[in-house]
Amino acid sequence: MVNYGLRHGTTQTISVASSSAAVSNAFGSGTHYVRVVSTTNCHITFAGSPTATTSMAYLPAGEVEIIKVSPGEKMAAIRTSGDGTLYCTELSA
Repeated sequence: MVNYGLRHGTTQTISVASSSAAVSNAFGSGTHYVRVVSTTNCHITFAGSPTATTSMAYLPAGEVEIIKVSPGEKMAAIRTSGDGTLYCTELSA
């Protein structure tokens, strides 16, 4: 499925630091993709109650990614360099 033309929904932020942090709210029932970008290099993961480690998927600072998720999941991140902010925007058709 092509991810272009998806509608932006709620954006949540994560303060990315040396320990795992997760978004506050679970993704909505119509969310099957999220758009993520971080101001710092980090590792990310998705689950009902996620905890990120440095062995998980790497997200370079400033790179925008669109990732398939399931409704009800959350996202967590942990930094590899300096602290920063990760932006996670829910996308819908």
